[in-house]
Formats: sequence, C-alpha cells, structure tokens
Amino acid sequence: MAGRIRQSDVDEVKARTNIADIVGEHVSLKSAGVGSMKGLCPFHDERSPSFHVRPGLGYYHCFGCGESGDVYTFLQRMDHVSFTEAVERLAGRIGLELHYEDGGQASDHGNRARLLAANQAASEFFLERLSAPDADVGRRFLGERGFDAEAARHFGVGFAPKSWDALTDHLKGRGFTTDELAASGLVSQGDRGIYDRFRGRLVWPIRDVTGQTVGFGARRLLDDDKGPKYLNTPETAIYHKSQVLYGLDLARRDISKTHRVVVVEGYTDVMACHLAGVTTAIATCGTSFGVDHIKVLRRVLGDDSGVGEVVFTFDGDAAGQQAAIRAFGEEQRFAAQTFVAVAPDGLDPCDLRLARGDASVRTLIDSRIPMFEFVIKHTLARYDLETVEGRVAALRAAAPVVAEIRDPAMRPGYTRELARMLGVELAEVTRAVRSATGRAKPDGERSTPSGTAGAAPAAEPAERPFSITQLPADPATRLERDALQAMLQYPDSVGLDLLRQAIDSRFGNPSLAVIRDGIASVLASPDPAIRVDRVMAEVPAPFAGLVQQLAVLPVPQSTQARIAGYVRGVLASLIDRELLRQKAELTGRLTRLGPSDPATYDSVRRAIVEIDREREALKVD
Repeated sequence: MAGRIRQSDVDEVKARTNIADIVGEHVSLKSAGVGSMKGLCPFHDERSPSFHVRPGLGYYHCFGCGESGDVYTFLQRMDHVSFTEAVERLAGRIGLELHYEDGGQASDHGNRARLLAANQAASEFFLERLSAPDADVGRRFLGERGFDAEAARHFGVGFAPKSWDALTDHLKGRGFTTDELAASGLVSQGDRGIYDRFRGRLVWPIRDVTGQTVGFGARRLLDDDKGPKYLNTPETAIYHKSQVLYGLDLARRDISKTHRVVVVEGYTDVMACHLAGVTTAIATCGTSFGVDHIKVLRRVLGDDSGVGEVVFTFDGDAAGQQAAIRAFGEEQRFAAQTFVAVAPDGLDPCDLRLARGDASVRTLIDSRIPMFEFVIKHTLARYDLETVEGRVAALRAAAPVVAEIRDPAMRPGYTRELARMLGVELAEVTRAVRSATGRAKPDGERSTPSGTAGAAPAAEPAERPFSITQLPADPATRLERDALQAMLQYPDSVGLDLLRQAIDSRFGNPSLAVIRDGIASVLASPDPAIRVDRVMAEVPAPFAGLVQQLAVLPVPQSTQARIAGYVRGVLASLIDRELLRQKAELTGRLTRLGPSDPATYDSVRRAIVEIDREREALKVD
C-alpha cells in the first residue's frame, strides 16, 4: 500500500499551482475585481455567475450553492478522485517528485489515474498502428474524406488492428492488469475470455476538457464487421457519454475567447470544421445532445451575458431536422443565442469541405439562421398553406414558438414574419401569439414541436395519459399503441427500413407521439438499436413509465412463431394508414388544380401512382 505523501510536498504542490489554471480548464473565468475571478458554477446549474476564485489565496467559493475549497478539493469534486490522486496529478503537471512516508509508492493502481494511463497507452498504440500495412483501409477512409496523415496526428486518429488480443497483449506488456483493462472499457468479456473491444476499426480518442483521453469512438470499416457503424467506449468511472464532447479539448480556448460554439454531428465533421478554420466545433459521442452537454458548454462559453452563440449543424434529411427540433427543446437553457446551419444541398461539413473546399464550411456557419426561424419554417412545412384549414392549423402550431422567444423585443418582428409566411392578417397572428404567450411555460420548459415530416400538429395533450389504461379505446389510438409495442418489444423482427418508414407516420395521440419521437431519436443515432432504456432516456421523464408499460404489455399473439408476422403486419397497417392520408391530400389537391396547370397536375398524379405502388409493396411484404 502507498504511504502518505509528505505534508511538505502537499504544501509545495499547492503553492506552485495556480488554482485559476485548474478551474479554468472546466469553467470560463472572468475578472471580478482585484485578485478575484468568477464564472458559472460547475457544481450546480445557474444563469448568473456566482462561482468565485481567488488565485492569490488558492481558494474558490460559490455563493449560490455554498461549495468551497482549495485546488485539491476542486479536483476531488470535479473529477471524482481521492485527495492523494489530486496531489499526484498536480505534481505531475509541475514535474515535482513526491516523497511518501514509509517509502511507499504512488497510489495509482486500480484507480482513476490507472484508467487514464491505460487509455493514453491505448491511444498511442492505435496511433502507431495507423501506419501499419493492415491499416490501409483506415488510411484510405481518411484520404477519401480529405484528411492526410498530419490531420490524423493532430486529432489522434488511430487504427485498431483486426486481432483478438493485440491491444490486450500490448497493454499487459506495459504493466496493466486484466481488471484495469476491463474497468477502462478497452476489452470485453466473452465465452473465450477477454478480447479487444475495438478490432479492425478507425479509432478516435475522446478526451475530456483537460485533454486526457477518457474513451474512444471507433468506426466500422470492414464488410465482415457485423457490429454497429460506430462503437464507443462503454460507461466507465472516467467516461460518461452524456458529459463528454468530442473536440472540446481542442476547441475550448477558442470557444471561451469567441463566445461561439458549433455543434456538429460526427467526428469527421469536427475534423473538417477545424481544418477549415471553424475551430470551435465539437460533437456528442454516440448520444443525443442533452442537458449535461449544455451544462458543460455553458461553463466553457461563460454563458451568462447572452452575447454568445451556439450554432447547430444538422444533416438536411428528416433525421437531421428532427435532431434540430430536439435541440430546440433545450434552447432556453442557454443564455446565448442559438442558430441552425444547414447546407442547401443537405451536405454535412465533412462532405461539404470535400466537395467545395474550406471556404464553403466557413460560409455554412456564417450563413446560420436563428433557431426560432428554422423551427417556425419547419413547423409550417407540415401544413398545406393553400387551404384555410391548413393556415389556421399552422398558425396554432407556430404561434407558441414565437411566444417562447426569450427577448420580447424580437417577438414583434417574428410575428410579422409569421404573418408574411402564412399570408394572414398581422392582427390575427398577433392575437394568436399573445394568447400563446399567456399560456407560456416557466423558464427551462418548452413544448417542442412534435413529430417528423408529415407528422401531426404539435399539440400538448390536455390530459397526459401516462398509463396505458388511460389511452382512448378508438381503433386509431389502438393501432398506434400496438405499433409502438411492436417496435419496443420486437425491433429485430423487421428491418430498419420498415421501422424508419413506420416511425415517420403521423400519430394522432399526443402522448404516443412523444414515444414515437423517442424511438425516432434512437433510430437516428449512430447506433440505431432500439432498447427500452435508450428510448426512456430520449423521452421526457413523465413519459418514461409509459415506455415501460408499452415494453411489457403482451402483444396479442400466443406463440413466438407468429410474432414476426404480427409485428410486420401492425407496422404495415400503420404505414398504410399514413399513405392513405397522403393520397387523400394529393387527391384533394388534384381536384383543386384541374387542367389549368398541366405540369403540376401530372406531378401530383404521378405522386399518387407512386403511393399506390408503395401500398401494394406493403401487401407483398
């Protein structure tokens, strides 16, 4: 067992460490007068900074939650390390050799320091193997996306050889134990014992805000790899996917300096942005952008003045638009202004850079539009504005969006813009917005527009039935309930294409629509495997119980042999209902058009024929 660190060394390390440098790696600090700095507290969520640091004294205190201490306390609370580990980490930063009573050694075995060391050693191993002959497929992947060897080194991209235990053997040779490798998430356990978690894949190191490697993201390259497209480190003592952001270690200083962060969707998008000069780009790691990510970014942004910018980039497809709508649901948690940047042709930053060069990526970010404008347009796109009924429904759905704009000075402008888009009198739109403002929710809560393209109007249910027994008994609701049961309980019984087609269907029941959106979020992620816990994590907390009930309620089939047919049948019925709805809308439009516009008439008629073909294909399947 390690001995106790000599008190003189403890004092020496503390004296030679600037607490503002350590805190500043987690929190954007500003001057708060002579000898004092302040920022947003990392230990509780706040809008105005109440967290103060006194570098001269070596202490911090939060006047909001009462947290206080020295640099050792900060590391213990922030990084969940022991006192001894905190001293050892800081001693390593300044190059001071520690002395232990009774001649002991550093207590880094089996703890956080060892896990970090194992991940760092693995990162170096992967980076070195990228130049090996068997990594040609990885180098080709990078080259085809415009990344050369220097770019790979800058971002630490490496290659995991297609071997059962190459990394395991290498790390054991470096003195790491099997238990340490398992605890770090670098190996998995199977019938044949432990084996490398990442094999035959391109690997990105995922680093915390201080630059320490805490995990990895690995991209499938080989045809015989049956795993998910992207495989990440599992949850460990040092890796929590809801709290880490890829590229934040590289972007942190520029985010803090410019008060702008660009949120992209993947590792290669981060690389493309940084190489194109957008050095504030970051991405989530195999999970949706959530509340914990916002807390991390707000501290780095110094998000208390409202002058900052958060720019979201999303793919132009339906899944990307749905991701933008989910981000809008959390928008009010930022004091900074939020924007959306979507390339006109739907290219992500990586493909955009490859096709049109670095300048096009910078132009994409510079041409961002306010989040509210994007959401309003997305909301209106779900309605037929050529009809009175469509315009009325669109106004009802979009007015709450305008009403929720934080800055009251901006609401009149967006009200006029909404009136222009709808072709409705300004007075009518103003009344609708005022009415919606009166029903506005408290700060931090928002009615996120529900549904995907073609989905039902975003309505908050008057009474939220969080129990299946409270759901209406009409056939339409029963079909939606049965379809969700099938997706949650037997997702492997049908292909992803059928699942995605079904999830794009409009739901009439608002509560079931929330569950559908949760499933859609999972399907849109790099790992589209539907699991109950993942869906529960995607839906608002009050709806988690409904997900559980749908997951355990027996489907109306008595034998396993009939399950697959039942699941396909109920999803086909849901899709067919949506296709019939679309056909009815197109048929009505065809009637209104008449012979006055032959080109549009023929286009609509062909769309109807295509829908009939899709319906016939469902019957064949």
